[in-house]
Amino acid sequence: MDFSDRLDALQTRVAQAREAVQAAATESREKLKSPVDQAQVDLDQAAQDAQQKADRAAADTRSKWAQLQADAAAKREDVKAKIDKRNRELDANDAANEADWSEGEAADALDFADWAVRNAQLAILDAIDARAHAAELAKAAND
Repeated sequence: MDFSDRLDALQTRVAQAREAVQAAATESREKLKSPVDQAQVDLDQAAQDAQQKADRAAADTRSKWAQLQADAAAKREDVKAKIDKRNRELDANDAANEADWSEGEAADALDFADWAVRNAQLAILDAIDARAHAAELAKAAND
């Protein structure tokens, strides 16, 4: 498996997210609706893709991945509900509290992304080590 290509793709995705966030920071709410909707579509598609991958994985791995996906789906639905609620809010104090909550959620998502990258790094290193070990054993068996 070529982990370098997947890490490059992840790095590209992070750069795209950074660009989108920087561009959105100066936009009005009306102009933010389209990028938010597109991000939701992209996230839904990524969740579908991940679910398909999880379905093809081994039972143990699948259950761990499925739990992560279920957690992510629940979080996504919670965020969608908060966006819908925010759109109905009229009170400035409530809107400020909602902004605080959203910023906290964004910080939590970044923390989770950091954990996911670190976890992926460990899993990749473990996979490389396991492959090297298997190669050593195969070589020793053939000698």
